[in-house]
Amino acid sequence: MIDTWTNPHQDPAAWARQLNISLEAVQLYLASEVIDLHTDSFLWQRLIGYRMERRHAPPRWGRRRFGGQVDFPRVLEAAMAGMVWDIPTNPLISRARKYAALRGHIDQILSRLRRVPEHFQHVVSYSDYQAARAAGKVASWISIQGGQAIDNNLYDLARIPEVHRITLVHFTPSRIGASNFDPLNARRGLSAFGRDFVAEMVRLGILVDLSHINRPGFFDALDVMDHQAKQVPPLVTHTGVRGVCDIWRNLDDEQIRAIAARNGTIGVIYEQNFLARRRTEQTLTRIVDQLEYIIGLVGEEHVSLGSDYDGMITLPHDFGDITEQPKLVADMLRRGWSAERIQKILGLNFLRVLQAVRP
Repeated sequence: MIDTWTNPHQDPAAWARQLNISLEAVQLYLASEVIDLHTDSFLWQRLIGYRMERRHAPPRWGRRRFGGQVDFPRVLEAAMAGMVWDIPTNPLISRARKYAALRGHIDQILSRLRRVPEHFQHVVSYSDYQAARAAGKVASWISIQGGQAIDNNLYDLARIPEVHRITLVHFTPSRIGASNFDPLNARRGLSAFGRDFVAEMVRLGILVDLSHINRPGFFDALDVMDHQAKQVPPLVTHTGVRGVCDIWRNLDDEQIRAIAARNGTIGVIYEQNFLARRRTEQTLTRIVDQLEYIIGLVGEEHVSLGSDYDGMITLPHDFGDITEQPKLVADMLRRGWSAERIQKILGLNFLRVLQAVRP
């Protein structure tokens, strides 16, 4: 049973007043397929028993807010069309136990979704998404953040049909490759096993996410994908861009162009320290600045929303939680962006990629 929530479609004007934005922005948002490419809320369920069915106030430690940005009531109040629920990798689990541990995490998310069947529906494909939306439900994908969660052997990839996407690496090195967080392995590309892992993902129709991977591994993965019988677009689900904020975590122009050249899309992250270096500049408008930079470089077909909600991130100080997302649309409209462009960013670009890989 989900805590009481307010249907935003019933009074868009009230939502606009609450957020201090135009009614036009809220109405356009409500008319769009809004999809977040990366949310880590189930991590908190695993760590501290966070109840997704309950409404939570964002917790604060000092001036930082690491979690509590999303729960089921607020997803509904945010009028989300789709959510990608990620399973972060535990690097301490032994290889022999990896599949069993991952299986448990997948089943835990499925169990939570089955408790709220009137509002949420697990999906793995574009046609599943369409069915969920036709039934008035939030489409809910399950993904894995860090291929090391299932790198004991290649055969286990076929045993997770509930998963639509895998982020190849997370923060720690693995049999697959190395993270951009790891300076000791900065020149290490994909291993032979890692290349086989990517090829098997493509064969099985599992979307390849290149968030977190170091630069050599990034281009190695694209090379593997380029040489498969079936050509599929890549994803970078949650990242910033160096052209706006030049730090280790963000993509450079060559990487952005490489994703666009293969018809993929890039989800812009909401972590304030990946948006701008100076605290005074770490505002919501910096998210849109990063979207705008990608558009200026490769066009509006290759950019999406990849918040990293509840992934131990700090949101911009003028962005409280998922229910404030229409503020992004208000900023886009102020820049003169068309409704068509905005709707591509909010969800249609991701759906194009999904349909190409998992129709």
